Amino acid sequence: MFNSNWKKIGMVAGLSLSLVAAGCGQDDSQESQSVSEQLDYTITGIEAGAGITKATDRALTDYENLAGWEQTNSSTGAMLTELEKAIDNEEPIVVAGWTPHFMFAEWDLKYLEDPEGSFGGEEYLATIAREGLEEDMPEAYTILDRIYWEPADMESVMLAAQETDFAEAAQQWVDDNQETVSEWTEGVEDVDGTAIELVHTPWDSERASGHVARIALEQKGYDVKLTPVDPAIVFQSIAEGDADASLAPWMPATHGPFWDEHEGEFLDLGANLDGAKIGLVVPSYMEVDSIEDFEPAE
Repeated sequence: MFNSNWKKIGMVAGLSLSLVAAGCGQDDSQESQSVSEQLDYTITGIEAGAGITKATDRALTDYENLAGWEQTNSSTGAMLTELEKAIDNEEPIVVAGWTPHFMFAEWDLKYLEDPEGSFGGEEYLATIAREGLEEDMPEAYTILDRIYWEPADMESVMLAAQETDFAEAAQQWVDDNQETVSEWTEGVEDVDGTAIELVHTPWDSERASGHVARIALEQKGYDVKLTPVDPAIVFQSIAEGDADASLAPWMPATHGPFWDEHEGEFLDLGANLDGAKIGLVVPSYMEVDSIEDFEPAE
């Protein structure tokens, strides 16, 4: 989910965020503070309009022990810059996070337990297709229906893409996991340049799955077009037959309203990835395990 090139963005945007946080190596007065005090009762968030931002705001209301806490909002890049800085100094930080994301491949992180359910349960990424795809392109339908991978797979592509582009990162993953891709394409007849369009949201997770699916389809002779669009347009374009398929929907919560709006107007091919999740995330060295472990601001 969300944009790449975070270091370039975060170097500027991160200047607007500050944490009065302390950890290992701090002075005596800071070491005597509780974790909540070291955090200055602050959660480091991302863009103001993001779904996880709204869920974090909900948590600030749901949990009595978060009374007086605030969420800082800037950008995904700024959040990642602050997270990297805190980890480099082994300082406490709590961020709004999600899986799949390369941050879990880059650093040792953990989700805080959410007994109030403010962030919902686990989600899955679904594959949807336009009506008639199975009849028009049975080979493509079969491949798309079979595509399934793990969050760690997606995160490895996302992490590699921080140093290159998603096309190259996806190709490297396919080269390293050709046995898996061959299971998706086994028994599928080759085609000769048949055009197919996949739409995806402009988030890193969906760039990863879109490019991997593209390569799998191209191995059987398809001419694949990848088009990034807003979440609402993912569903609308497939429901209206303007695009062929997508691996981008987060269900049942994140994109549930769009699904409900167009239900019955597209084909549901099931999950292509399980274990998607949003919540509050901290470095594993922090001795907190639950949102309830924090203290209200004085």
